[in-house]
Amino acid sequence: MLRVNRSIAIPESELTERFVRATGPGGQHVNRTESAVELRFDAARSPTLPDAVRHRLLQRRDRRISADGVVVIQARRFRDQSRNREDARERLLSLLKDALRAPNRRIPTRPTRASKERRLAGKQHRGKIKRTRSRNWSAE
Repeated sequence: MLRVNRSIAIPESELTERFVRATGPGGQHVNRTESAVELRFDAARSPTLPDAVRHRLLQRRDRRISADGVVVIQARRFRDQSRNREDARERLLSLLKDALRAPNRRIPTRPTRASKERRLAGKQHRGKIKRTRSRNWSAE
């Protein structure tokens, strides 16, 4: 059971783990052991996720979430399977915790009178600088 918070806990039956051979250092041993972990979680069809959390999770522009709503996490950071398995679960947990928080609504504000005046004064200053660069060639 993967506990996200007090009310949400994902059962092991919804998580699919596949063990594959990892790349990188390890000598001949790396060719014989399947230490990398591919963790899959079908967020679109999960009955344990609340609708709001599911919606926020699937709306993320994250390459780990497929078009069908399956979260795929590949962990091959460590050389032993148990640590990679733990790493994959922690990364899924952090992804789900991020989806728990609703984004703050933006309150539109209007620019102050002073900020408008500063902006216009800056534009006038820039215009003066540009005018002094050009010479009046017809006067010569």
